[in-house]
Amino acid sequence: MEEVTYQGLTFVPYIRREEIAKQVHRLAQEIKRDYANEFPLFLCVLNGSFIFAADLFRACNLHDAEISFIRFKSYEGMESTGKVKEIMGLNEDIAGRNVLIVEDIIDSGVTAAQLRKELDKRNPKSVKMVSLLFKPDALTMGKAPEYVGFEIPSKFILGYGLDLDGLARNLPDIYVLKEK
Repeated sequence: MEEVTYQGLTFVPYIRREEIAKQVHRLAQEIKRDYANEFPLFLCVLNGSFIFAADLFRACNLHDAEISFIRFKSYEGMESTGKVKEIMGLNEDIAGRNVLIVEDIIDSGVTAAQLRKELDKRNPKSVKMVSLLFKPDALTMGKAPEYVGFEIPSKFILGYGLDLDGLARNLPDIYVLKEK
């Protein structure tokens, strides 16, 4: 792993793909244990979590599970807009279902709190959240995810699905903005 540059900003290695894979496996084992006799719906929040969601869904190997996708947008560049915009909504009936929201990262919690609120209106059996990354110091709304891969400080990161204006999602490792 070496430094990468996007839009004139330099990023350095932060979490290697091997560590990511270990956490995905650990989370999958916890979820498999908790949902062994259930029919959960994995709800992937696009665009950032698609890589994590695919890896997690396969690692869980739950025969009676489904995956669906929704899309929200709250970032422009490196900053949160403070507003959450739904781009693509949920089409499945989740009444009486266990829903597991799959997020790449939870920082302020604004998007996650809004999503939980909207899903609760549809009478699911349960709604839990799994996030590869969680910034506890940045949480201003809602609650922490029930399943967390890594707790990290409030720094800008990219790779493994996380982006800077759509770029760098394809990096297999996670990078952090280089300190000046």
